[in-house]
Amino acid sequence: MIAIQIAHIIADFMVFLELTDDEILDSDNAVEMLEQLGNDLQALDKGFLRELVNVFAVIAEEYSGGAQEVVRNIAHSFYLEEVLASDDRRDRRSWTPCAIASH
Repeated sequence: MIAIQIAHIIADFMVFLELTDDEILDSDNAVEMLEQLGNDLQALDKGFLRELVNVFAVIAEEYSGGAQEVVRNIAHSFYLEEVLASDDRRDRRSWTPCAIASH
């Protein structure tokens, strides 16, 4: 449940930053906020991040037009699948049979 609520907050923030006209929102500030959001997302607990990534595709259907595409692409825009895959590879290396046998 919390993942859905957090995903909506992030999605609304992303739609605002991505679709607001440059005359209204300074593009340098928008880029700075996107970078900060990306860093914050990548630093999340990986289990929770997996939930969020899965939820973005579901809630995207609640948006229309360009907003729907922005929400659907959040995980891709911030390389979140790559972050999760990298963490999975690191976990597998930590739990090799040799590592277990040496304990």
